[in-house]
Amino acid sequence: MSGRDHDARLAELEQRIGYVFNDRALLREAVTHGSVDSGAKKRRDYDRLEFLGDRVLGLIVAERLLDEHKNEQEGQLAPRYNVLVNKHACARAARAADLGAALVLSPSEEASGGRQKEAILGDICESVIAALYLDSGFETARAFVTKFWGDAFEDVKSAPRDAKTALQEWAAARKRGLSYVMIKQTGPEHAPHFIIDAVVDGYPPVRGQGGSKRDAQRAAAAAFLKERDAHG
Repeated sequence: MSGRDHDARLAELEQRIGYVFNDRALLREAVTHGSVDSGAKKRRDYDRLEFLGDRVLGLIVAERLLDEHKNEQEGQLAPRYNVLVNKHACARAARAADLGAALVLSPSEEASGGRQKEAILGDICESVIAALYLDSGFETARAFVTKFWGDAFEDVKSAPRDAKTALQEWAAARKRGLSYVMIKQTGPEHAPHFIIDAVVDGYPPVRGQGGSKRDAQRAAAAAFLKERDAHG
């Protein structure tokens, strides 16, 4: 793709997201896949921006959940957060904004369908959020999330499935055994603290903690599901 063609695609992307960058180089970096190089010198790709975008997205979502669910505690907010902040949610938003059309990919990644890959779309969504944040600040990044997460915030207003149930269904669908292993119990009898691992056959154990065995199991299940989403 020529530089002129890509500039045209970036301009079209700016129209779709409703924001024109002051520093177009930030947007170009945000949509450049790590497989792309330019001779002996590697181009700047979206890897670093993705790192920042994940944190900006998390803050945007956490702030909105606190505002919309004023009477809920962390144990009720966390499952909603996990539904909204993961690679699958980001990929859905990327499709809604058609971010894939602006991606810069190596010929081999292009040939393998990189523009439609869930993991790449999730990454580019986070990198674009970071680029918006760096170019214009938190409110501009928030406007993108508000627009392209669409009804997702409404969808989580109904109580999400318990993390243990969700993990049980996920493991059963893949014919994987699931168990919870007590690692440690500390604290006095009236205020115990449990550390428990969620163990799914074929996967590393993931740890959770809580004031009861059930809470620790839920925390471990939620942590497992979060790690699964983060790795596609």
